[in-house]
Amino acid sequence: MREHKLKVGVSGVRGVVGEYLTPLLAADFAQAFGAYVGRGRVVLGRDTRFTGPMIEHAVACGLLAAGCEVVRVGVQTTPTMQIYIAETGAVGGIGITASHNPAEYNALKLFNGEGLFFNHYERTELLDLFHQSDFNAATNEEMLGVTVDETTPWKRHINRVLKHVDVERIRQRRFRVALDGVNGAGSELSVWFLEEVLGCDLHAIHVDPSKSFPREAEPKPESLGDLMVLVRAHECDIGFGQDPDGDRLAVCDELGVMLDNNDMLAIAIESALIKAPGDVAVNLTTSNVVEEVAAKHGRRVYRTAVGEANVVDRMRAVKALIGGEGSSGGVIFSGTHLCRDSYTAMALLLDRMASEKIKLSDLDRALPRFFRRSGKVQFAHGKLGGLMLGMEKLYPEAQLERTDGLKLLLEDGWVHLRASNTEPILRVAVESRVESRADQLFSDAMTLLRG
Repeated sequence: MREHKLKVGVSGVRGVVGEYLTPLLAADFAQAFGAYVGRGRVVLGRDTRFTGPMIEHAVACGLLAAGCEVVRVGVQTTPTMQIYIAETGAVGGIGITASHNPAEYNALKLFNGEGLFFNHYERTELLDLFHQSDFNAATNEEMLGVTVDETTPWKRHINRVLKHVDVERIRQRRFRVALDGVNGAGSELSVWFLEEVLGCDLHAIHVDPSKSFPREAEPKPESLGDLMVLVRAHECDIGFGQDPDGDRLAVCDELGVMLDNNDMLAIAIESALIKAPGDVAVNLTTSNVVEEVAAKHGRRVYRTAVGEANVVDRMRAVKALIGGEGSSGGVIFSGTHLCRDSYTAMALLLDRMASEKIKLSDLDRALPRFFRRSGKVQFAHGKLGGLMLGMEKLYPEAQLERTDGLKLLLEDGWVHLRASNTEPILRVAVESRVESRADQLFSDAMTLLRG
């Protein structure tokens, strides 16, 4: 199973720290990164995992060896880092975070000088460079130093967010807000942002960055029971659940019920479209509720392969206003930056609730209702093509979309099959307006794939 516990690929390096992800590997990859982006300032930050400082030191050594100047920003959220890179003229950046993965994992997230994930060509070239071990080796005279800036990155980030909402209107509502920060990189920033900047009556749990993750890192309904209890106990207007690097967001309504992440994204998209015109980009697995919301405002939705970088590439190409990935709770608003950003998502939702004087549950009920099911199936090597062909035969009337795996578009729903990038599993997602049809589509797909 070694190949699944360490992934060295187009998105960087991810794995369980110790036997699989080592300081030596991190330093080598950072040196390759430095050789690729060239001499200049490289921003280096991390989340709150206990292995972060060790990997951070190794990465700094690799960057210095490549002749880069290292700007250490300490514990910062991923969107904070991306905005800081773009605003300060750095040649790139590395975020040490495994995002929503368990605490024993860590990773190197790689950003170009625009504060964006590397595109396909950049990723391919960097990976080739790494495998060839063709690194720059700076001489004594070429060595640059290390500078530290831990305070201005988050100020730049929040200033960008606040340009797109009516802060005074939000403050006047004095929303009662619950927060589960998972003791992650955004813990202290989230408390300050909600309490001091937006004037909320905040009830927060798991906001100590010195402690370990108290729950599953990925913010989803089954891992956010404490947040739902907190909302009900304090009669909050809304509850927010973040992941360790602050780019994903899950939302709980005032009744203590978690919203489906697809519906949260749809509400955020409509909140943005009310403010400004623009098209939308989402991945293939995101719910059709997004199409209906966009159509109400006369806007188009573009579909992409799964992955933040793919959505961002399409947003740039079509100059979309907003986009994201429904299943992951990732909202990408171009007005702030082309990245997933839980702070922009929180601000858009609170501003909408303040503007319309409406409860979150009412916004959710107003959405077109779709029923969704998802699962995964293991498959043996060499069998994937046969499984996909079997699905095509099962629904010969379906319109086929092969941008990312196989998506079968039917009159009354859709089925999306996609192979995992890191495990020998096939991810299955279905949707329909009719609950019984969603159940049937899911059951038929799982039966065929398991058979």
